Amino acid sequence: MEVKSINTDVLIIGGGASGCFCGIKLSELTNSQILVVDKGHIKRSGCLAAGVNALNAYIGKNESPESFLEYVKKDSASIIRDDLVYSVAKKLNAVTEQVEKMGLVIKKENNGEYEMRGKRSVKINGENIKPLLANELTKQKNVRIINKLIIVDYLISDGKVIGAYGFTLDDETIYFINSKITVCATGGASGLYKPNNPGYSKHKMWYSPFNTGAGYAMGIRAGAEMTTFEMRFIALRCKDTIAPTGTIAQGIDAIQINKINQAYMNGKKRQTTSDRLHETVKEYENGQGPCSLKTKGISENQTEELYKAYLNMAPSQTLKWIESSTPPHEYNVEICGTEPYIVGGHTGSGYWVDTNRKTTLQGLYAIGDVSGGNPKKYVTGCFAEAEIAAESISTEVNETSIEYTDQQVMEELSDNLKSRIDMCKKDSENQLMKLESDMQAVMDIFAGGISCGYAYSEAKLRIAQKRISRLIETINDLKVSNLHELLFLFEVKDRLYVSKILIHHMLERQETRWRSYQENLDYPEQSLNWEKFVNSVFINGEVRMIHRSLVSKDKHYEHQN
Repeated sequence: MEVKSINTDVLIIGGGASGCFCGIKLSELTNSQILVVDKGHIKRSGCLAAGVNALNAYIGKNESPESFLEYVKKDSASIIRDDLVYSVAKKLNAVTEQVEKMGLVIKKENNGEYEMRGKRSVKINGENIKPLLANELTKQKNVRIINKLIIVDYLISDGKVIGAYGFTLDDETIYFINSKITVCATGGASGLYKPNNPGYSKHKMWYSPFNTGAGYAMGIRAGAEMTTFEMRFIALRCKDTIAPTGTIAQGIDAIQINKINQAYMNGKKRQTTSDRLHETVKEYENGQGPCSLKTKGISENQTEELYKAYLNMAPSQTLKWIESSTPPHEYNVEICGTEPYIVGGHTGSGYWVDTNRKTTLQGLYAIGDVSGGNPKKYVTGCFAEAEIAAESISTEVNETSIEYTDQQVMEELSDNLKSRIDMCKKDSENQLMKLESDMQAVMDIFAGGISCGYAYSEAKLRIAQKRISRLIETINDLKVSNLHELLFLFEVKDRLYVSKILIHHMLERQETRWRSYQENLDYPEQSLNWEKFVNSVFINGEVRMIHRSLVSKDKHYEHQN
């Protein structure tokens, strides 16, 4: 394998929604050299790869940044960073207009105003949102893009992140990237738990199957402070296709009903996101499943609108309706919960950051789904957060100098990568698949997966803790036969580290604050004593838990010891 070294002012790891937008804004704000790397291709990478049919974070009529903050706080049971949410809320409408200028088709009313879906969502034709972002990024003269580069870990010098290293599959090259400032925009973590659809259909999940928690895991191993992993996200989705339900629930005002057509939430559609899931789980436990969204009886025009909406983000749902001859105006749409995910765009999980989105590691920012404390970011919220980070970086980058990776360190890391490959190795792919399957089974059974109604106990978590630790030991010694398998190895390894920290967070919070998301059987009630952040730091093989106070919206938060 060839070894190459690259120097850049700013390194953005991850070319998804937030990574692309951060690169675009940085290019507008500074002449510094910007490098964006993606393990896929930025044209169709990240959780927006297939598109999206609404921008779900927008300040609609009679709403304000203050009311958006209150909505997020209520939905998240008060455990949010007010400063982060409020700073995003103030930028939501402006970044929406910016992406419209890039070519995104936003639906309009006859008076020219955006067509809303509820109070905080704007309807779009968004199948091509990622190609639009990628095209805009490509236009920037001071931006370089490397696709299909798998970042393995940060480069660290005296506790400071000075870049990252990884490898490519196509040209079999190990890259060492030295940068003044590094931005983590890798997205959240899927695949920790046994999915709804196993085997050959395991990719059919809610969140991108390629988002494997790499950014979290790199930060964990480097000693970054992490927050709120215990606030897992479990999506309520259309059965089989795992397509979003909000398109139906908000788009046509459909209510949730059980097998006897009873509105089991008393007709209320405005409960918290976790409540809507939890009430559905309870119906199944009480023998009242299957549960559905009531669409039978809607007009054929509404059915056509649903067909079009799902073609913009989850075409499998439209295809299912058509191929099975079960149009929504004739049949209700069955719903179910997914497996749990760790994703900072919907919940509060991720890096502990300051108001500018700096992590506790010097030289490292975190944005988008990998950044914690700021739920309900969705698409435009990630754009806003990317812009906030870019504004801070643009003032910092000229005052910072590049630190170069020591040649001996590069040789050691390169040798370690190469040593993981043994071309005579047999059955390594099967070993990796078994490791992944074992991890998902442990998390499902002992750490609150689908099979146990998302609930867990301390006794079960202790078992999960031991078994995940043993799997980490196993994968650290595993060799593979080619580079493609090496990619899979690091994906499973990253998921295992995220699982390890998740279990510690679940053990620490001794209450149940978010039903189903964090269903602690030993502490089934919410407690005022836990109205605080549960954070963690992984140092020298040990996890240290930290409690942090809530932060007001007007405070400019900076890291403390």
